[in-house]
Amino acid sequence: MQKQVFRQSLLAATIAVLGVLSGPGAALAQDASPAAAQAAKAQAAKPNVVVLATGGTIAGAGASTVNSATYTAAKVPVDKLLAGLPELAQIANVRGEQVFQIASESFTNDNLLTLAKRVSQLSKQPDVDGIVVTHGTDTLAETAYFLSLTVHTDKPIAVVGSMRPGTALSADGALNLVNAVSVAGSKDARGKGVFVTMNDEINTARDVNKDINIQTGAFTSQWGPLGMVVEGKNYWFRAPVKRHTMNSEFNIDNIDKLPQVDIVYAYGSVQPTAVNALVDAGAKAIVHAGTGNGSVADRMVKPLQDARGKGVFVVRSSRVPYGFVLRNAEQPDDKYDWVVAHDMRPEKARLLTMLALTKGANTKELQRMFWEY
Repeated sequence: MQKQVFRQSLLAATIAVLGVLSGPGAALAQDASPAAAQAAKAQAAKPNVVVLATGGTIAGAGASTVNSATYTAAKVPVDKLLAGLPELAQIANVRGEQVFQIASESFTNDNLLTLAKRVSQLSKQPDVDGIVVTHGTDTLAETAYFLSLTVHTDKPIAVVGSMRPGTALSADGALNLVNAVSVAGSKDARGKGVFVTMNDEINTARDVNKDINIQTGAFTSQWGPLGMVVEGKNYWFRAPVKRHTMNSEFNIDNIDKLPQVDIVYAYGSVQPTAVNALVDAGAKAIVHAGTGNGSVADRMVKPLQDARGKGVFVVRSSRVPYGFVLRNAEQPDDKYDWVVAHDMRPEKARLLTMLALTKGANTKELQRMFWEY
């Protein structure tokens, strides 16, 4: 009798257990597995984008929401910057690294080398699809161009900043960063080089410059943008034709030091004091930011000729923001063994000249580089 009761109790317990396992809870558990798999699949389908933070206004903060021009740059670390934009998770799998935390006017050659080498390292990783660099706007165009010249990859690299800190009314940094991640993670951006994504536009690093110092539409190219980003979608209208990234003869992996190249600015009554001082200080090249078509004042011709005679390269550029410098027009460049910077502004001409000198370029080679890059 006791055995029979025990068997009945065991049978009832077994039925109860089976009921639990086959009930709504079990169905939920079974449904969870496909849902988890689908979520994992969706996550894997998103591009992997690394954000390298260097500081600048996009990481700045002001004392008040009305402070759009009076603020402290380079205050917000990258983890907080990304945490404040949950929308990024809808676009890509994003992670951040704090490379520097400085205002971009303080960027040095060493900073350029460190950043470019890190970008190059990341670009070689199979689990990285694109790279974003957050940067102060003052020298953002220079850094973008340097990356374009030295990093060998077809993966998109977007350099981005903001003209207003995140604490200001109508701050522009959030959307700029979202657009940068969108471009960096896009398959249709591959092979197009390094971009500057500001104010909804996609500009190529070579052409873009900061033309306004107080408004959000600060970055423009005299040749026009490559395209635009609207609600997370890229619209392309042109492609870069100059050499960059994969097609560049410069490789950051092989560059550990940059030679001294300085800029001399032309103005009325300019004297050769700066040229002479820079030659004495060891400059390997001087970029002359001339008036008009790279014009050189009569009293500056001889000092620049003397500098070239001492082995210092002379590059004629212009302080005029648009147009380009014609060879042998304002000055007999062939006769003086000088180089013209074409449409490169002085600060970008300096970067290309530095890299050319790491290759041991002569004036003929340096001039070729200004035509090609």
